[in-house]
Amino acid sequence: MSSYVDSRTEQTWRKEIVRVGCLLHEKGYVAATDGNVSVRLGKNRILSTPSGFSKGFLVPEQLVITDLAGKQIPSRELARRDLKPTSELPMHLEAYRQRPDIGAVVHAHPPICVALSIAGISLAKCLLPEVVVTLGLIPTAEYATPSSAEGPGAIRDLIANHDAIIIQRHGTLTVGQDPFDAYLKLEKLEHAAYVTFILHQLGRESPLPPAEVAKLLQMRREKGLAREGEEEDFCARCGVCDIAVDRSPSAPTPEHNEEELVRLVTREVLKELGKLGA
Repeated sequence: MSSYVDSRTEQTWRKEIVRVGCLLHEKGYVAATDGNVSVRLGKNRILSTPSGFSKGFLVPEQLVITDLAGKQIPSRELARRDLKPTSELPMHLEAYRQRPDIGAVVHAHPPICVALSIAGISLAKCLLPEVVVTLGLIPTAEYATPSSAEGPGAIRDLIANHDAIIIQRHGTLTVGQDPFDAYLKLEKLEHAAYVTFILHQLGRESPLPPAEVAKLLQMRREKGLAREGEEEDFCARCGVCDIAVDRSPSAPTPEHNEEELVRLVTREVLKELGKLGA
């Protein structure tokens, strides 16, 4: 896993974090003073949003700098002399430790993602082709008390191989090359949650067939987005177990999941009924 490198200036990053904070506020992904955003400044410094401020009304001068251990670097700027970094900084730092390839972290409280996590409805499913290719399976971390030492541990194992995770009852954590990239992954995550919510209202999910998922995973590999160990997860959750892309769906195989077998049997029954009516 290569280390992240970016030559943009500190002032450029300050402006981008403020821009992302405004988007989080406008989209309703955070409320009041919730949420936080950070970015790497070289190898040993992190620029992050301050504690206790609405993300929709920040100015670049209010962002604070710490080292990778979370120690705040003193500033001569009056606008941030008495400010403290976000209380969720340890969770951000854990993501940076686990992922030397990322440049930014966004933690938000998108309402549909949060609601589904409380209801016990997982987003680790193969429903939307764009999500399969770009985000893969979306895991949910166990609940951890917000702003506590439990946060880093809750995300540690999952963030190592995922760019977007849900934290039960608490929100989401997305990572990317820069704050806007991490924000866009949050948008896609909440959109997937919205579609999942509507499907549950309709009483039908209709996951992608394994053969189609196999093609999407091939696209994911070609884009360099595949992660270690995800093949096993896709096999267990989406029925993609060494399935050939061009395999005929007419003959059930052991790796098909239960829902796929039901669809195949229904298809054969309808064929036979058609013959009887001819």
